[in-house]
Amino acid sequence: MFVSFAWIKFDSISMLRPKRKKEKREKLSKESIAKAKQIFSYLKPYRTTFLIGWIFLVFSSSIGLLFPLLMGQLLGAGSNQPSNMQGILELISADTINTFALALIIMFAVQSFFSFFRIVLFTRVTENTLRDIRKDAFSRLIYMPMDFFNQHKVGELTSRISSDIEKIQETMQTTIAEFFRQIVIIIGSVVFMLMISGKLALIMLATVPVMAIVAVFFGRFIRKLSKNAQDEAAASNAVLEESLMGISNVKSFTNETFMLGKYMKSINSIRALNVKSGLWRGIFVSFLIVCMSSAIVFVVWQGLLMTEGPNPEISSGDFFSFIMFTLMIGMSFGSIPDMYASIQKAIGATENLMKIIEQKNELQLHKGELKPNINGNVSFSNVSFSYPQRKDMPVLNGINFDVKKNQTIALVGSSGAGKSTISSLILNYYSVTGGTIQFDGTNIEDIELNHLRKHMAIVPQEVILFAGTIKENIAFGDLNADEEAIKLAAIQANAWEFIESFPEKMETQVGDRGIQLSGGQKQRIAIARAILRNPAILILDEATSALDSESEKLVQEALNKLMEGRTSFVIAHRLSTIRNADSIFVIDKGQIAETGTHDALIAQKGIYSNLVELQGVEISN
Repeated sequence: MFVSFAWIKFDSISMLRPKRKKEKREKLSKESIAKAKQIFSYLKPYRTTFLIGWIFLVFSSSIGLLFPLLMGQLLGAGSNQPSNMQGILELISADTINTFALALIIMFAVQSFFSFFRIVLFTRVTENTLRDIRKDAFSRLIYMPMDFFNQHKVGELTSRISSDIEKIQETMQTTIAEFFRQIVIIIGSVVFMLMISGKLALIMLATVPVMAIVAVFFGRFIRKLSKNAQDEAAASNAVLEESLMGISNVKSFTNETFMLGKYMKSINSIRALNVKSGLWRGIFVSFLIVCMSSAIVFVVWQGLLMTEGPNPEISSGDFFSFIMFTLMIGMSFGSIPDMYASIQKAIGATENLMKIIEQKNELQLHKGELKPNINGNVSFSNVSFSYPQRKDMPVLNGINFDVKKNQTIALVGSSGAGKSTISSLILNYYSVTGGTIQFDGTNIEDIELNHLRKHMAIVPQEVILFAGTIKENIAFGDLNADEEAIKLAAIQANAWEFIESFPEKMETQVGDRGIQLSGGQKQRIAIARAILRNPAILILDEATSALDSESEKLVQEALNKLMEGRTSFVIAHRLSTIRNADSIFVIDKGQIAETGTHDALIAQKGIYSNLVELQGVEISN
């Protein structure tokens, strides 16, 4: 039974079963550990509770060491041989089968009491700590500058808040406590085994732990082979998915044979890796059966020899206790590598989170404190700009203009000319490389960031609504608006008609990213949101370019109402939508190449005139 259990245990720690997810092995470094230590600042408010939890952990682990001692003595209670542990047995008044059984029951009761409070306290501390970390991480993310999101993928960032915190949660709540418990069990078991028989303890320590450690490292090598096979399987699945999702392309280019070849190459690699893994798995199992089992049999054999003869070195009860302690050491050795790997991953996850939490957010980068009246006068004075990650590639170079309040300014030009960059600078998403931007005579860097943006609204080309109701999405423009104001904004945005057609009206769920609404409906919700905002400055970033003619007409009518009495910057590819602009800025290669009204620019026969000719059909409509 003992040999079978040991085989199962060490086979499981090798983790030969396939992994569904690709795991990244974390490596500890001084920097990683230093970052991980910062988590103690989050534990500080709950340190008293955490300390009490550790006290309960020490008690429960220590009491657990009595189990192999008492169980062994119970199994050998009928031998009437003197025990080397007589002093401890007398201390707990255990000398008969009944008292051994009673002592075990009391031990389990006391251990369960300590374990219960340890789990409850550790869970409470962990959840409080993780709540604080989640709050800090998200509050840091939500205030990060736009360039941060240009450099990081959304999936990566959400992983930091979800999967990384899950790793920390598991480690703080369970793994650290279990790791410590296993260390206590190993040390305590060795001490008890030396007290039972120093000779037998040395024999055991010279064989079983060595074999166990070899088995762990052997199992890790096989696990690596299995992971490689899983990675290759993931690659083959990618080929399969791409082929089926792009089946029309595969067929139209008659590349079925090519894709089949790619798939065959991948699955042949899987076969080769799995065959290699099977070979080493067979060697590993043979090693376990021969070496591990032989080591255990050798210890048992030596122990039995020591119980025989007229003057046995140990009693039967001591021998059974010794075997139980050996079993506990085996289990502890088997579980430590997994727990150590989990702690490594948690340290890596903590490092990732701390890197986010330590970064400067927008409010730290933009330190303006002034809250002037913003009426819509905007001035660019010799503004130059390059994105931080591409400093050697200027996007804007020497932009100058003065816009008076309530004017409508159209920004036109080819893709990549710098139109959207100008709107980003107006919103203070980025700091200019050179020159200054002023609002009503106040430098943008001196204005408190939230105060500035509260006077602005944007209607983008691709509207992303938040999962929730239509009412909630319109109210995003002003969280303090009442229901009447929200309804009025919907009416002004030409959205009320389609909202009323829904059975749940304003309480209609829009779905993830607004998927349950059409493009035109989403645009009108965005316009209603901007109307509710009542901004002094409005930015329309190609708000009608992706709509059909009917939707464009309704949206354009709503936009015309929205632009009344506001400074409006209109970025447009459809030049028919900006004919009535007070001024049109033609952006070319990061500079304003032409400025004027529609008629004046047509008369110049320049860049704008050429663009109009290219869209002559739309203009004639």
